[in-house]
This record gives sequence, structure tokens and C-alpha cells, in this order.
Amino acid sequence: MLIGTRPADALRTLGFVGLVALLTGCTPPASPTLPGVVEAEFVRVAAPAAGRLVALSAARGEPVAVGAPLFRIESPDDSALLAEADARVAQLSAQQAELAKGKRPDELAVTVAQSAQARSALVQAEAQLKRERELAREGFVSGTRLDSLVAERDGAAARVRELDAQQRVAQLAGRDDARRAADAADAAVLAGTAQASQLGARLADKTVRAPVAALVEDTLFRIGEWVGAGTPVVNLLPPAAIKVRFFVAETVLARIKPGDAVTLHCDGCALPIEARIRFIARSAEFTPPVIYSREQRAKLVYLVEAWPSAAEAVKLRPGQPVDVALAGGA
Repeated sequence: MLIGTRPADALRTLGFVGLVALLTGCTPPASPTLPGVVEAEFVRVAAPAAGRLVALSAARGEPVAVGAPLFRIESPDDSALLAEADARVAQLSAQQAELAKGKRPDELAVTVAQSAQARSALVQAEAQLKRERELAREGFVSGTRLDSLVAERDGAAARVRELDAQQRVAQLAGRDDARRAADAADAAVLAGTAQASQLGARLADKTVRAPVAALVEDTLFRIGEWVGAGTPVVNLLPPAAIKVRFFVAETVLARIKPGDAVTLHCDGCALPIEARIRFIARSAEFTPPVIYSREQRAKLVYLVEAWPSAAEAVKLRPGQPVDVALAGGA
């Protein structure tokens, strides 16, 4: 009984309160949604060769354009390669001078052995290039790596031509001095050019640039640290790489298909975000991860991935929980 009221008045008041509670309980609930989470497909940019990280242009949270330098790797072999190139030029000059004097039989035998070795190296370079080209078609080898292998193959071929020329000119008569010099010089120039191209390709390969326009999500090494070949150094997040993963019950599968629109709601989002379904799993999962489910509403569920547009994706962050509303309700 309410204090200060008569019994009849109290009963009428309680009846009114009960009626309000009953009517409130009959109010239709909001449209149901499915819990989901934002995920990203990062572009992991790796070091093409082992070495020390000497430059890191990428910084977390900053945008980078296509082709922008991200980092540079250098190894102790770089200085050795430069010294080798200089020594090679000096060696070719000395060989040209030696050819002008003619060669003895033992010297000719050395040239023949070098020629055989060069041919073997050429065969090996061609086989390696063929294998790498097959891997490149499947996306496992970069174009820069193929350029380096082509340069190596061309260098080996030029070396074979050079040694063949040396054998020919060593057997020519003295009156053919001009011809000997021309042949040797041409072969030397070809070999030197091929070696310079090879060295340039290797050094350029160690300055890694952004393959896509993206946001730098993370840098995994500091300047001065050693990086193994094929180890990711920078993680990039392109705008179109954001997706939402959620689970639907088996009974819902007949109502959705790739291309259907869904609506995303998240904390802090001023307006709902539209996304399109791209993937629906063909295999069921019996226990959805806890992060995707507030309660056990269905035991047999299927993974679905929906992708917002690049303009809308910038509003979402990887790991962010969202509510997903299907067309017509969940």
C-alpha cells in the first residue's frame, strides 16, 4: 500500500503502473545485429637480401606513395663487389696489353680452361634464370631479382665471348694486331658493361620502395639491426585492405550471397558504414571465437567477410569490434 493514500486509490495506482510496464515490455526490440571485428590484410614488405638496416624512411602512422623509399639494406659484400668491379677493369686492361704480345702454349691452355669454366657458369646462370622466371609467374620472385639474374646471365655470356676472342686472337699472325685489339676490346667492354649492370641491379635491389600507396602500420626493425633475407621490415596498410569478419548461423546462409550489402555500426562512428560481402566460408565452425560472439546463439556458424569502400575503411581500425546488420535483419 502506498503511504498517505487510501486502499482503493493505491490499487488504482498499482494497476496503472502495471499497465505501463506491460506496454513497455511489448515494445518491439531494435533490429538484431551480429557481432564482428575489423581486420586488415597487411602488405608485408621484406628485405630482398640479408644485410644491415642502414636507412628507414618509413614511420608509423605516416602515408607513403607508390615507389616511395621505405628502407635500405647493406651488407659487407657491397664494398667487396665494388672493389671487384674496379679490379676487373684493371684486369681487362692488362689482358688487352698481353694479347698484343701473343701467347705461349701454356698460356693458351689457361685460356681454354677459363673458357670452359665460363661456359659452365653460363649454363648455370641460364638454368637459374629459367627457374626464377617460373617462380616470378607465380608471384614469388620480384622483377628486380629477375633483372639481376638477366644481368648475371649476360655477364656470363659476355665472358664466354671474351675468352673465345682471346683464343682466336692469340693464334693470329702479328699483322693482325689491330684485329686482335679490336676483338679483345669489344669483348672486354661487353663484359665490363654486364658486370656494372649486375652490380647496379644488386645495389638498387637493397633500396626497397613501397609497392602500393598505403599507411605505414608498423616498422619491425631499427637502424643498425641485422635483417635476414625475406624478413618483413615494414607493414603497410592500403586503404582497401580493411575488412570485417563475422559469423552467421546455418539458417541465414540462404539469405546472403557475395555482393550483398551489410551495415556496420561501431562505437564512435557518427553514421553507419556500408560494406559488401566478398567471401562466405564453405565449411562450418562449431565454436565461434569469443571475440565474435556475445552469447551462444547458434552452434553451427559460417565465417563471412565484408569489405567497406576505401573511403569508408579509413574510419575503421584493425581489432575494432563492430555490429553487423544484414539486409532484412540478422
